[in-house]
Amino acid sequence: MTSGRRTSENDDSMRTITLTGNDLSRADVAAFARFEARIVLDAQGLAGVQRTADFLAEQVRRGEPIYGVTTGFGSNADKLLGAHRVRDELPGGNPEAVEGTLLEELQRNLVITHAVCVGEPFAPEVVRAMLAIRINTLMRGHSGIRASTLQSMAALYNAGIVPVVPCKGSVGASGDLAPLSHLAIVLLGQGEAFLGGERMDGGEALRRAGLARVVLSFKEGLALNNGTTQMLACAALALDRLDALVDLADLAAAMTLDAFAGRSSAFRAEVHALRPHPGQVETAARLRRLLAGSNLADIAYHLVPRFATWRADSWDDAASRAQRFDIAWDWVPLSQRHGREAFYRRFLPFKGGKKHQPQDAYSLRCIPQVHGAVRDALAQARRIVDIELNAVTDNPLVFPDAPGARQIEDQVISAGHFHGMPLALAMSYVKAAIPVLASISERRTNKLVDPATNDGLPAFLSGNEDATDSGFMIVQYTAAALVNDLATRAHPASVHSVPTSANAEDHVSMGANEARHVLEMCEDLGHVLALELYTAAQALDYRRDMLNAARDLARRGDASALAAKVAGAPAAGAAGRAEFDAEVVALCGALAAAGEFHPGAHVTLAHARIRQEIPFQSRDRAMDADVRRITALVASGALAALASGTSDL
Repeated sequence: MTSGRRTSENDDSMRTITLTGNDLSRADVAAFARFEARIVLDAQGLAGVQRTADFLAEQVRRGEPIYGVTTGFGSNADKLLGAHRVRDELPGGNPEAVEGTLLEELQRNLVITHAVCVGEPFAPEVVRAMLAIRINTLMRGHSGIRASTLQSMAALYNAGIVPVVPCKGSVGASGDLAPLSHLAIVLLGQGEAFLGGERMDGGEALRRAGLARVVLSFKEGLALNNGTTQMLACAALALDRLDALVDLADLAAAMTLDAFAGRSSAFRAEVHALRPHPGQVETAARLRRLLAGSNLADIAYHLVPRFATWRADSWDDAASRAQRFDIAWDWVPLSQRHGREAFYRRFLPFKGGKKHQPQDAYSLRCIPQVHGAVRDALAQARRIVDIELNAVTDNPLVFPDAPGARQIEDQVISAGHFHGMPLALAMSYVKAAIPVLASISERRTNKLVDPATNDGLPAFLSGNEDATDSGFMIVQYTAAALVNDLATRAHPASVHSVPTSANAEDHVSMGANEARHVLEMCEDLGHVLALELYTAAQALDYRRDMLNAARDLARRGDASALAAKVAGAPAAGAAGRAEFDAEVVALCGALAAAGEFHPGAHVTLAHARIRQEIPFQSRDRAMDADVRRITALVASGALAALASGTSDL
């Protein structure tokens, strides 16, 4: 136990998390969002909460003017509440029956008039996260809310009541006023809520759960709806997803690199020690781990055949005829080797699928620099979110024990912690990073299907022997469309402030829009990565099987069978024929001596997991079900767990 925070298991096996106001974590928020934990309020923290509420009540009794307690809000801050309603002075009394005191009416009206969001309701996960975060920040004891009201909020969450919170309506200062009012209005028995998946009036949800409605006291409406809670909930949940997606991106990249039989030297530790951005160093290390054990990466160029279209006479035995490909090399004649003698002493003079170049395209070679920069953006956002989770973000702030206080303004201080710009700018950074990660993934997908760039794999990853197949052509179209959509949504909302409240709130953060956009963009990023994995698994099958077919042919010990796969051979008795025959024997020996070709161990596990859901596509088939399966597999987290090393097959 640290900082007073406790977790435990209760009788119904759902664990409990004690909220103290000091140590809520992103992992806790994710657990609350999934309704995997119940809320318990720290007793010592509740005592501090009640002490502040009692202090505020005493100041009201003494007639002290306090913003949001005995004054209006926003541009109405200059209006002091009277001792009674003005219409009470009418002959015969006030004809409008109003429940409660003016001070209670002020707080109630603040909530019910601010609950004006529009759009589809947030998912229950977001709303539950909002509830937990709001309770936690109020547990700090600087907001003036009563302990009993916090206990009612915790009971609302624990009963499984999910307020209906439409997703659009916050400008991110003063906090998330409108969405938090939708959250709070259910406590008053109004608004709407979900209970057991059924949408109903807020009062009915309370009745079914056996909970009483709350009558708000001094400053409680302001405490409930003034803060950065919606944007923070969206940001925390988005980071939870993005942490998994950036791991998944590394796995997709590793599978693609193995399918290319690419070069791994760009990921070496000593390389990245010279430019030690933390995310870059981490990504390079992860790639080394994911590729460990591969004998596809860094393979000698001359061993890799290129795809050739299958023909009835491509293979001379029944087992080989089942293949969906033929294989081929070109021999480099002696006349084309001058000036390259050193190279051809190291590599045999055969051109197959791999080009004779020491470096891959940027989408492969620069994976650490690009994925790593995204990791650094996420790290910065995590730092901001982790601070905000245990921060007080409403206004005014109450300091009942302020030393040397001479007047109420020394103890009830109007400030600006509700302003969401710290979160907004962090989310702008992440928002820009998402299409970057998606874009480099799409570029790798494109390289896999393009015969001009896929290093000897079949066009669109289909044998297409009868010229009727499209293969994976349109998979890349979908990825391209998603990348464009993500890019158009990446424009920062935080740079456009629109003043509100008659210009009393003349600069706002738009952080709620920013964080909501980021959370929504996570799904499409996952889809882009899923499409890369889907494509890379097909490409990997071709690369591995083509190399192993070459190896099997070589292991038969008949160099003439391998020679038949090589174009450019001199005619028998012609100049260069002896060299050709000797070099084919050398190629045959190198292939025969190689172990069975396979990707890295982690890539192998991921590929096998994909193949449990989606078989290799030997001929065109309906691909819609495959796409549904791969996107569902990515959404399940199973592949991300393999990528992070937290799971195995």
